[in-house]
Amino acid sequence: MTNESFVIQSDIANMPYVEERVFHFCRECNVGNYYSTVSVATLQAVKNAIVHGNGSNALKNVTVSMGTCRGGVFVEVRDEGVGFDFARYGSVEEAAKGQGIFIMKSLADRMTFSDKGRQVKLEFDVAGIDPADALERASILQAHFAFVAA
Repeated sequence: MTNESFVIQSDIANMPYVEERVFHFCRECNVGNYYSTVSVATLQAVKNAIVHGNGSNALKNVTVSMGTCRGGVFVEVRDEGVGFDFARYGSVEEAAKGQGIFIMKSLADRMTFSDKGRQVKLEFDVAGIDPADALERASILQAHFAFVAA
């Protein structure tokens, strides 16, 4: 079981560091073919934690934990903000308002919030993803971005 945690200051300038850590984690877990999916969802979760959770306050931290779980990998992102009503975001109808959560939800197999929305856990089933599921996820995201761009 591979587990790793690290802490960053709430500064968007730290995003390349997060991306590098996700890359090495995926390679170490031998799930490099899922790197893009895990990376995009993780970077969105970290960006949300920095900007929305911690209000881009560099005195606050974001903790990222990554590990393996039965049949896949998970990423947990925790901020030091006040939390939010996560039930209001992430649906197709609300995608313009909660685009980041919509993206995370579309890419992860499971997404759960805890601690009043200060922590999100993304789980990715990497042992034999169904190609139809992968195509469906890609189509949902393409349709969303085509709509947003219009």
